[in-house]
Amino acid sequence: MHLATLITNTDRSDFAARHPGDAEKFRLLIQTRRPDWRMSSFALPSGEFPTDLAQFDGFIIGGSPASVNDADPWIGHLMQAIPRVVALNRPLFGACFGHQVIAKALGGAVGRNPGGWVFGVTQTEVMAPAPWMADQPGPVRLNAAHSEQVTRLPPGAELIGGNGACPVGFYRVGDGVFATQYHPEFTDAFVAALVEEYADDLQPAVAAGARRSLAVAAESDRMADWIIGFFEQAQDRQRGPDPN
Repeated sequence: MHLATLITNTDRSDFAARHPGDAEKFRLLIQTRRPDWRMSSFALPSGEFPTDLAQFDGFIIGGSPASVNDADPWIGHLMQAIPRVVALNRPLFGACFGHQVIAKALGGAVGRNPGGWVFGVTQTEVMAPAPWMADQPGPVRLNAAHSEQVTRLPPGAELIGGNGACPVGFYRVGDGVFATQYHPEFTDAFVAALVEEYADDLQPAVAAGARRSLAVAAESDRMADWIIGFFEQAQDRQRGPDPN
């Protein structure tokens, strides 16, 4: 399988330079489990973009400090490309900004979190697991860092899970789109460093809550298995039934 990782991160700070970039984060998340899968990355804010969407078996859209409601040309380009990816029947996974931009491109809406920043390890409920999740309904802990969220699902989307602070924590559109507001590509060590980097800019209660949340690890491995399952079921669907 050949995946295209569409990098949307606009952070050029010293903090970002001291840590692996998003392409490396997603590579470790995927290739640790599927070392034979190929992954190509494209830095959208720098003007990079796949010239031929059809050459890839699937797509990942990552997170960003940018807002999907900004007017940057690269965001508009991405918004136009998302329906084409769906029309090509290529599986599309989105995390955080990716989750939001897919929803908006397909007819949903994105706005500010009513309660402000959600930061650190957060627990959310899985109410309607997708077939590739192989889970029963229940809670899952994942790393979070977002001040915006999906406020209206696109037509045809199905809610998978959420919580009081973020009602749309996961959604799917058929078997071809899977998205989460959370960050499966973030390690616990990275999130701990991120909390400290942002602490002075957060409300004191948010910073304190984020620090407390780190006492229990996120279930990133579980989420990684869901992502792998999502791409594999799409690959099986494209191959069609076994003639034997």
